[in-house]
Amino acid sequence: MTGDHQALALLLFSGFVAVTLGITTWVSRRRRGSAEEFYAGGRLFTPMENGFAIAGDYMSAASFLGISGLIALYGYDGLLYGVGFLVAWLVVLFLVAELVRNCGRFTLADVVAARMSERPVRIAAGTSSVVVSVLYLVAQMVGAGSLVALLLGRTSGAAQVWAVIGVGALMVIYVSLGGMRATTWIQIVKAVLLLGGTVVLTVLVLVRFHGDVDRLLLTAAERSGHGRAFLAPGLKYGGDWTARLDFISLGLALVLGTAGLPHILSRFYTVPTARAARRSVVWSIGLIGSFYLMTIVLGFGAAALVGPQAVRASNAAGNTAVPLLALDVGGGAGSTGGTVLFAVVAAVAFATILAVVAGITLASSASVAHDLYASLRRPRGGAPRGEVAVARWAAVGVGVVAIALGLLARDLNVAFLVGLAFAVAASANLPALLYSLFWRGFTTRGAVWAVYGGLVPAIGLVLLSPVVSGSPDSLFPGVDFQYFPLENPGVVSIPLGFLAGWLGTVTSDEVADEGRYAETEVRSLTGAGAA
Repeated sequence: MTGDHQALALLLFSGFVAVTLGITTWVSRRRRGSAEEFYAGGRLFTPMENGFAIAGDYMSAASFLGISGLIALYGYDGLLYGVGFLVAWLVVLFLVAELVRNCGRFTLADVVAARMSERPVRIAAGTSSVVVSVLYLVAQMVGAGSLVALLLGRTSGAAQVWAVIGVGALMVIYVSLGGMRATTWIQIVKAVLLLGGTVVLTVLVLVRFHGDVDRLLLTAAERSGHGRAFLAPGLKYGGDWTARLDFISLGLALVLGTAGLPHILSRFYTVPTARAARRSVVWSIGLIGSFYLMTIVLGFGAAALVGPQAVRASNAAGNTAVPLLALDVGGGAGSTGGTVLFAVVAAVAFATILAVVAGITLASSASVAHDLYASLRRPRGGAPRGEVAVARWAAVGVGVVAIALGLLARDLNVAFLVGLAFAVAASANLPALLYSLFWRGFTTRGAVWAVYGGLVPAIGLVLLSPVVSGSPDSLFPGVDFQYFPLENPGVVSIPLGFLAGWLGTVTSDEVADEGRYAETEVRSLTGAGAA
């Protein structure tokens, strides 16, 4: 990239940052300072607005950069990430959206603790939510580092470090000043930009092949070096029983994890009714489904036009496949069209990262303040402003942790990192959530055991997996304490979470409160008494 071209891309970056900071400043001047305003935007968004915001939250760097990169490198096996991410929304639509909106106020713990002893349940659910959010944040940080390093023509070192630090600083500003209302509008703007950019790129790829999808796929297979195997299952997950089991584990995590993601669940509280929450999900499914169909074209387009070798040379994990594709379909590295399109796509990807980290940071800071702080300090009936102040400071703490971990994990694929976050969410949050909504006899001990019984094994198995040590691509390639063969722990940790919740309940001396369950059931199904 020449200096002029870098200047163009940086100008577009700066434009988006200026617009989003303007939104944040505008909202911060209008805010009322209440907890409902900070956590839920006053519950004033329409289903369409919230649907776009949910889509903006979900269409992260993992989707735009990571999945397309995996398809470019591994063909069919990379495509399966997109399938898992999309199918997961059926679980959200049919099992979670309306019930969560009716039962809770701001966080996942509100739902789980509705008929339990609040303090231990809130501490457990709040801890789990923060862990999931930080893991998800790390993926966005890695994407930001890869993107800015590519833009500046440097593939390592200071460019990635400063990119990660810059994203962390901006996300803290968005959340601490603007709260949910600013974050939601940033998500809506970002969703429109991302969908528009993806449509343009998809059309350009299809035009290059005269609309012939067969030719696109065959060209991708030829350039991959794997021939027809590139279009068949097994290139990444079909080598042996371990690889196949890893694929099953990943599939479970992706399909079940969305319903346990704190920043997705918190979006259902920004609309006034449960019906609006359900309509929001319908809007988001349409937008997200269209987007994932287009990422398939982008992934195979990058394989066909850029080539897996060039993608790998730029970023070993494939995170820069889409910007490189934009450069190619725009006319090539030396052309004005190619450079402009590259800059636009890079700016849209950067906007994607900024918007998603703002949503995740808000969800994690809400868990710290509303669940952990409120449980430990018990400010009953008063000082919501004190709680909101804690949430703002929590955003700073979460930002610092995410920056540190993002720098450590900067050589891993962003879609893979999000897969780990989904596994932890499905292992720790989902069992407690489903049991509390649908099991009449569920108890406080069962809820706490469900959360920790999924969270601890999931984190422990990741630490003992090839992700952390024992292979050249690990976080610590020089050491080997790998005792668990799978990269994704979901196939083990998700059943353990459900088992621990059941075991904790059946061994508990506590008698489930039938009256509170009946009240929760009526509220979840009808919305009577909902916040």
